[in-house]
Amino acid sequence: MSLEKSDELKELISAARGEEKADLVLKNAKVLNVFTGELEECDVAIRNGYIAGLGSYEGYAEIDLAGKIICPGLIDGHIHIESSMLAPSEFAKAVLPHGTTAVICDPHEIANVAGAEGLSFMLESSKDLPFEVFFMLPSCVPATPLDEAGAELNAASLNSFYANIRVLGLAELMNSYGTVRNDREIISKILGAQDHERLIDGHAPGLTGRDLNAYVAAGVESDHECSTAEEAIEKLKRGQWIMIREGTAAKNLNALLPLFDDKYCDRCMLVTDDKHPGDLIELGHIDYIIREAIKAGKKPANAIKMASFNAASYFGLKHRGAIAPGYRADLLVVSDLEEFKVEKVYKKGKLVAEDGKICIDVRDFKGREDEYPRVYHSFKMRELSPQDFVLMESGSKKRVIEMIQGELLTKELIVPANLERTAECAIEGHNTPARGVELDKDIIKIALIERHKNTGHVGVGFVKGYGIKYGAIASSVAHDSHNLIVAGTNDEDMAVAANAVRENEGGLSIAVDGRVLSTLPLNIGGLMCDRDAEYVEDKLIEMKAQARLLGVPDGIDPFMTLAFMALPVIPKLRILTKGLADVDTQSYVPVLFE
Repeated sequence: MSLEKSDELKELISAARGEEKADLVLKNAKVLNVFTGELEECDVAIRNGYIAGLGSYEGYAEIDLAGKIICPGLIDGHIHIESSMLAPSEFAKAVLPHGTTAVICDPHEIANVAGAEGLSFMLESSKDLPFEVFFMLPSCVPATPLDEAGAELNAASLNSFYANIRVLGLAELMNSYGTVRNDREIISKILGAQDHERLIDGHAPGLTGRDLNAYVAAGVESDHECSTAEEAIEKLKRGQWIMIREGTAAKNLNALLPLFDDKYCDRCMLVTDDKHPGDLIELGHIDYIIREAIKAGKKPANAIKMASFNAASYFGLKHRGAIAPGYRADLLVVSDLEEFKVEKVYKKGKLVAEDGKICIDVRDFKGREDEYPRVYHSFKMRELSPQDFVLMESGSKKRVIEMIQGELLTKELIVPANLERTAECAIEGHNTPARGVELDKDIIKIALIERHKNTGHVGVGFVKGYGIKYGAIASSVAHDSHNLIVAGTNDEDMAVAANAVRENEGGLSIAVDGRVLSTLPLNIGGLMCDRDAEYVEDKLIEMKAQARLLGVPDGIDPFMTLAFMALPVIPKLRILTKGLADVDTQSYVPVLFE
């Protein structure tokens, strides 16, 4: 132990005994004890960023909280920062005012674009922020062999990253199909994590029975893809921790409310997975999930514990997630537990946010383009034409991706091809729909274009439930390989929208009748913007309003929902760069057939 650490520990002990004053005392507070679920009326004494004691104390600085409630800082147990479209520094500014003092992120979005360089970028850009960013190493880059990502990360390429103290394990093992069938590379990654005595997170929607047994036996310790309480309870019974997800696209909270009960809550935590800046600014982060659970009649103490101590316990984050002697002074202050409105946030005993606003300077690191060339110049593809979106197959039937509102799951819908029904379903004044598009049945075209290595691959299919009646929407955010996805009613607008994203080297775009309505550049890997959250949100508000005018219904986020239509690890159908894929069989299937 260094002399400095020795002195700090001695000072902490002396302050705990009342022999020395604390640096800060939060007086006349009610402390939520996550160990017992009780509120304890006492002072909280803080020394050198740690809690010295609870009781009656004096400090060099004292703040009278007049009976307000102190809770432990909140921890998001699973999030992809890239999906906020914000660089880590801007993400910190957005979530700290909501009481989030730590996140465990899986940077597989940027890793699918830029490989090890992307991981290094995220580790460096998230250092020295006023909240802690921990990492789980991406387990599936690409997500499955069917994907065309910008990079591949094998077990050997991940091993060096375990030396970083902020790396806690192997992230969501999305290829559950390969895991339970002893895929060689997956087994190597599992053994790599186990050799370093690190955790392994799961991602196995709908897995049950013997396959679930095999998945857990492989060492997978958690799951965030449960969509029913029955599924979650089965996984709990097999020893997994359950991450209750409520994000922008996937919303599982209501279905999993039974897990907040005493019987189950100790093995559950709260996560967002993917969260857009508008939701962060307007609704909140983990604090929003807590409020919604309380509104649904669940115990505040259980919800807060699930959002703090449980995550710290699962991830081995010692001395975090509770208010007790020796714990980090990561705290938030609320007036009452029912409303759970965060008023003050302390990180290691320093006030970092108050009344919904950040109140400290935040290190702004986005990296140099010459240092991270694959991060900042990730587009390698030719200009597209309408001909690229013409479906070359033939048949009397067509297989359609059917969206399920509020879920990441999709269905397989088989309908008559109706390839000649174009003019009769056109919207007056707008481009004629492409062959096979049926606006009266909400069936439009969808395509995924490879953008990392200029392979020229374009997968074309149909999707139901997206809602647009004319025009096209394109995005370089397309989970998990982040190729260029576009959905539209006609080939011309699809080409215009996709080319606008290409020209910006990443981002979102909307095109109608041959012209671009709006774009949001995402110049960091085609995933994140180098501007602040307010700028990104203003552009998203504008573009979401335009998407609504095109017909996207209120229950669907036009960009995040579209992004998941390319994710080949969640059943049933997905669009990939080489065509339509059946997730259950991990094989391509024809769009048109007899």
